[in-house]
Amino acid sequence: MVGGPRASGAHEAQQIRSVASAIALGWPKPADMTDHCAVVSGSFRSLLLFDIAEEIDLALLRSVLGIAESKREPAFRHPTPEYVRFERPPVVEPLQPCRTEDGSELQTRIRYFDYGVASVELALPFQTSWEGLVRVANRWIMSPEVERRAHQLLRERLPGIKQVLKKPYADWISEDYYLIQIDPIRPESCAIISAEELVRERGALIAQIVRGEEAPLSSSERQEVLQSSLSYYPTDLLVVGWVAALVYDSPASASATIDLLEYANSQLLEFRYYDEVLTRVLADVYKRLAEKRGFWGQWKLAREAASLNTIRLDYGELVERTENAIKFLSDMFYARAYRLAADRIGVGDYRNLVTDKLRTARDLYESMVNEFHQARAFLLELSVVIILVIEIVFLFRGKA
Repeated sequence: MVGGPRASGAHEAQQIRSVASAIALGWPKPADMTDHCAVVSGSFRSLLLFDIAEEIDLALLRSVLGIAESKREPAFRHPTPEYVRFERPPVVEPLQPCRTEDGSELQTRIRYFDYGVASVELALPFQTSWEGLVRVANRWIMSPEVERRAHQLLRERLPGIKQVLKKPYADWISEDYYLIQIDPIRPESCAIISAEELVRERGALIAQIVRGEEAPLSSSERQEVLQSSLSYYPTDLLVVGWVAALVYDSPASASATIDLLEYANSQLLEFRYYDEVLTRVLADVYKRLAEKRGFWGQWKLAREAASLNTIRLDYGELVERTENAIKFLSDMFYARAYRLAADRIGVGDYRNLVTDKLRTARDLYESMVNEFHQARAFLLELSVVIILVIEIVFLFRGKA
């Protein structure tokens, strides 16, 4: 029986454990636990993404980890067509809980994407006041310990799966994102508080949480944060910021939204990687073009142009893999959620930067190839002239 004494006792025990965890973390204990409107519960999640290789062989990884191929992902809450899914579902590896320096236990897992990104998630349940949640969000978003812990966990796992990494990177670039999932709030003998009411009553605090700020924001900044929000049902809410997002929904229903936010950040990470690569390559090409080259130096341009063109082709493959990694309908809720997230965290901005640099790379490639062709044509013409001169010399010697 769902509502029996045993279920009630289990719920109370869980509540006590959650409060104990909150106190251990330094979160303020709610002044009045009977005031359900002032107490919120949920989970705080940190997503630390690392670009570790050019590609990850997911089929081999499943074999190494002994994980069966996953079913359709994400597990969308709303009715969606069958093709709205990951084309190559990432591999999720659950890990043992880890502890922070203050002894708090974090639930951990790593998600591996086929385009070389590994995402470490650290999660912690909470039950505290709204003001306490603001302070904790600020502390966690600004804390370097979370990133160190995630980096350590991933480094510890890689020796056992190194055979699945294609062209692993020695140096990683990383991206971090934070999610605050809040369970639906249901006051005693009342319906679940709607998203509209939640924003009206707690909008200022929600804006602080999403921004990671402990001090109150101005009205204009608060409005700017809250305009990046989305709801499907009256009782769910997504507010997206550039460093964090708030999801007001049950854990099961919020999982698909969290997956999409993670996916958007993995795209951002890949575009950042190619932005750095192209920046270095173009700087090197400009340097070489500025150097004085002898006649034979023109022939080196062919190799440099080929290297530049390889990067252009690699980027094209990246775009195909990341953009086609998940399929949407153009008017779906989750498609709109993804576009909102991608816009807020800057996926489009980095893509435009990379696209502009690729245009420059294309122009340089064509210029270098043309210069090489001119040098080759000159050499061929010179060879023909030399051959003609030799023949003329031998002709006149023969007559003499």
